[in-house]
Amino acid sequence: MLRLTKLTDYGVLLMTQMASSQQVRFSAAELSDATHIPMPTVSKILQMLLHEGMLNSMRGAKGGYELTRPATKINVRDVIGVFEGSIALTECNLDGGGSCEQHDVCSTSRNWKRINHAVRQALEDISLADMIEQDFVPVFRLQRGIAIHGDVASNTIEVTR
Repeated sequence: MLRLTKLTDYGVLLMTQMASSQQVRFSAAELSDATHIPMPTVSKILQMLLHEGMLNSMRGAKGGYELTRPATKINVRDVIGVFEGSIALTECNLDGGGSCEQHDVCSTSRNWKRINHAVRQALEDISLADMIEQDFVPVFRLQRGIAIHGDVASNTIEVTR
């Protein structure tokens, strides 16, 4: 089963909570109260998002955390990447090529790369603004003819449309 961690799920929830409000800055306590995520977990997630440049923080009485970009400019893939790293459905799709023992004889590697690319693209096409929409329906454009060029043995891949 493919599954995101609870931390990732909570990270997306906190980011969408921030994006859905008219309020600009949020304290960790406000976000914890609004989402019912325990305060230590909220603090941990906010620090991770801050470290990766998804949030800014300000100290003081009017301080707190704020999004670094508008919700339409932050995609779900980027938020997931903060917590999960690179999205890879199989070992051969890991950045750096992974350590698949069947790599030299695998007949499905190229197609897994295409599928992985489609999943990454789908998540990249969904913004925080989309996640706020109650009636949001993702539209995935499965395109035939996505070419993958490269040297399978050295794991250098280029995806073109």
